[in-house]
Amino acid sequence: MDLNGLEFSKLHGLGNDYVLVDESKDIKIHESKKKVFSKEVCTRGFSIGADGVIFVTKASGEGEIRFRIFNADGSEAEMCGNGIRCFSKFIYDKGILKKDKIAVETLGGMKYVEITAENNISKLFKVDMGISTFKTSEIPMVADEDEFLNKEIDVDGEKLPITAVNVGNPHAIIFTESVDFLNSIDSVNLDRFGPAIENHEIFPERINVHFIDIISKNEIKMLTWERGAGYTHACGTGATSSVLAGYKLGKLDNKVLVHLPGGDLEIEVHEKKNKLGAFMKGSADLLFDGKMI
Repeated sequence: MDLNGLEFSKLHGLGNDYVLVDESKDIKIHESKKKVFSKEVCTRGFSIGADGVIFVTKASGEGEIRFRIFNADGSEAEMCGNGIRCFSKFIYDKGILKKDKIAVETLGGMKYVEITAENNISKLFKVDMGISTFKTSEIPMVADEDEFLNKEIDVDGEKLPITAVNVGNPHAIIFTESVDFLNSIDSVNLDRFGPAIENHEIFPERINVHFIDIISKNEIKMLTWERGAGYTHACGTGATSSVLAGYKLGKLDNKVLVHLPGGDLEIEVHEKKNKLGAFMKGSADLLFDGKMI
């Protein structure tokens, strides 16, 4: 694949790192090549290395700009919380869309971002993550229940209680306090349980996996195995989903500080017409700009 001269930027949100390519004016990577491109540039040690690739593209009409994200394995994801903060910083700081409030089209639905800037550089991002769903048919998952709330499934010979939620992409939440053989997220064998849950037969489109320690009703710690990427330092949609799951189960209040290996996120739950949504607030940082040679 000839990528000579292709300009890109690398950003991260709490250690969740992405390569960003601006296609808002013209297509740089042909649609048929995007999956291969993403796998190649995300391979650490042999290329730029990243958890995924984000493309900035033209909106179809409903929003102002469009967000597309491909995982390190080349699969396209619906949404990414850390990714959309990186996306927002990229388009603001590069002058692609210089607004403090933006409407972003994603495969996971419209997302609305408020940007706080200092000296013309974006610093903080508050994202309306939209309305969640706990319906099994919309996760999607294969289950007889209408909702899957703290119910056990067999994972590699162990029983794990899982709460499933979709916030534009699917998530399986496991609270360690509900698991007999886990003391905390520090005792989780993520390399064993992460891929086993991600690829479990009840999740036909695979799923993101999060183990949660509850510190208090306003504070949690989180460990993530991301669909298509494996272990990641942070997951914004995962933090959102974990707080929503805890709130739904009565374990958490509506405002929660989430500690991830890469840093902290603030999640605030809101209700609209008896449905749960959330705001996510956090940072994103530019690592470097580059050009393919």
